[in-house]
Amino acid sequence: MIRFNKGFKGWTIILLLMVVVISGCSANSESKVEQAPASGAAASGDSTSETTEKEAETRVVQDEFGDVTIPVHPQRIAGIYVEDYLKALDITPVVQWYNPMWGVQEYLDLDVPRFDLTGSIEALLQYDPDLIIVDGVDAATYEMYSKVAPTYRLPEEILQDSNQILTTIADVVGKPDKGAEVAASFKEKIADAKSKLQEAIGNETVAVVRLNVTEKTLALFGVKNRLAGFVYTDVGLTPHPLAANMKEYQELLSEEAIPGLDADHIIVFPSNGDWSSKENQAAIKVLDGKLWKSLPAVKNNHVYMMERSHWQSGAIIANSMKIDDLLQKMTP
Repeated sequence: MIRFNKGFKGWTIILLLMVVVISGCSANSESKVEQAPASGAAASGDSTSETTEKEAETRVVQDEFGDVTIPVHPQRIAGIYVEDYLKALDITPVVQWYNPMWGVQEYLDLDVPRFDLTGSIEALLQYDPDLIIVDGVDAATYEMYSKVAPTYRLPEEILQDSNQILTTIADVVGKPDKGAEVAASFKEKIADAKSKLQEAIGNETVAVVRLNVTEKTLALFGVKNRLAGFVYTDVGLTPHPLAANMKEYQELLSEEAIPGLDADHIIVFPSNGDWSSKENQAAIKVLDGKLWKSLPAVKNNHVYMMERSHWQSGAIIANSMKIDDLLQKMTP
């Protein structure tokens, strides 16, 4: 049997205690070093993960052609023909549609790249949209847009109603509350304008005419026209019988038909450019003809020369600007 003397035994106990203390400190230190970065990495990872997951969330909605899977929180939206509604919802689209013949909708004052509708749809790829919203395109064109990004085609049944288009787009982009807010404000503006215009001109008849500058012809817009029907159906102006009874959206006025346009008030705007455009000057001479000058509205100085950009759009901001025009021109 091995025996230890008292001195050796004491020193052994002291050494064992020191080892335990040192081991404990070392363990705690190692634990702290491992935990600090792990905790920080987890916090950063969770935040990034949550953001990525939020952007990646999708849902299925039904458009004109069926079910389509779209982002819940779209960040880069292309609104072909519907940029007006996006801007009303405080959304800046990644592009603005453009046609070399018609130009762009200048009234929106968008500082974004132009997307040429007459070119390749694949050109949209360079702008990396995560959602495309389109107006009345056909199924074949819709399929081409769908190859670029998830595409929502507005239902045909709502295309004549700017308010339904607004609320539908607001839902699609995930901003239904903003859509309801804009719709309510616009409804109030319409009611106010309707009251003022009724007081100013009562049931005097109104006609909306476009000067087709290339063909040098006049087109009368009917009550069903998406661009001008709003002033009748919503604002309450009384359409001239030629417009009220029109089955089509618009009709060209032959020279013989011009005298029949005996409306009390006539709104006219050019199809392209503006009234000062050099290329429009030859077409403007149509309004100097004897038949045009014989009309009651012309004689009474009730012809209102409007700008093309917003009068050739039936969207929410454009319609609001039309109201401003009407109040400026027709009320004291």
